[in-house]
Amino acid sequence: MKVSLFFLLVFLVLSSLAMTKINSLPVVAPRVSVTHEVTKQDMTLTIRGDGAIYLNKTATTLKALGPLLAREMHKHPQGIVVVKADASANYALVVKAMNEARQIGIRQFALASDD
Repeated sequence: MKVSLFFLLVFLVLSSLAMTKINSLPVVAPRVSVTHEVTKQDMTLTIRGDGAIYLNKTATTLKALGPLLAREMHKHPQGIVVVKADASANYALVVKAMNEARQIGIRQFALASDD
């Protein structure tokens, strides 16, 4: 009984770890020396070095980002937008994408980085 309970616990822990990055795409993020762990991650805004923008894993444009974020915020009103940008991404594009989010009322952002 104790062994099967242990394996159930191990399975749950490993499966939850695998799900933490399910809504993000791989990018080369800048390195930092101090990191803060995000406790709630409902939306991931990914900006690649080639200028491609994704919300979670859905490709979008800067113009369509606001309405898409509004729909996601309706689903997760307490959600945090995790901004995950390539180190080679255009800084102005990152700021414009964050401004699109601010215009619809999003106030909580977290910046992702590689440890």
